[in-house]
Amino acid sequence: MAGGCCGGQEIALGQPDELMDKAWRRVLWIALAINAAMFLVEMAAGIAAHSASLRADALDFLGDVANYAISLGVAGMALVWRARAALAKGATLLLLGLWVIGSTVSLAIAGILPAAETMGAIGVLALVANLACALMLWRHRNGDANRRSVWICSRNDAIGNIAVVLAALGVFGTGTLWPDILVAAILAGLAVSGGVQIIGHARAELLSVRRTEPACPHSA
Repeated sequence: MAGGCCGGQEIALGQPDELMDKAWRRVLWIALAINAAMFLVEMAAGIAAHSASLRADALDFLGDVANYAISLGVAGMALVWRARAALAKGATLLLLGLWVIGSTVSLAIAGILPAAETMGAIGVLALVANLACALMLWRHRNGDANRRSVWICSRNDAIGNIAVVLAALGVFGTGTLWPDILVAAILAGLAVSGGVQIIGHARAELLSVRRTEPACPHSA
């Protein structure tokens, strides 16, 4: 039959409470713009200041831009598609964290002292940007895996920014690069942990969809 249980029913399962949630989309567009701007600012500052933690935080901003764009693309779709998008985001975040670990080791071997003043100033700016995003996303933190993944990324970013500011103080106080390296490693750990959480939520939702799908009759 056309539009039988294997095709038409899937759309009806797992729909959000409000399709095409305008408030959710508006918040995502604002957060996307903020994160895109901060990626450019922080990456440029990280390269100029030879800071591993600023580069790690900048890549986190870039990851959030991709996450918000994916979330906008699947808003209003069936739960299975939103869960799949969250699964892709979790895997991306996990890979990003592993990449940051590798780049941090490379900078530690190079042994160049980062500019603490630049780290501190950009870290504070990034903290303000991420706190603004986290406050906007707070009311959406208990949604499906897709929405929770956006909240987890925003929360991790704010924590990471505080760590970058502390790293700047550590570099300034000790005259060594190790506080910067330590914070970059912490940011990588947050990315890996967040990726694992998102993947877990998404897998649980995909399993719940499979359990509630009606069995398709075998064709004769």
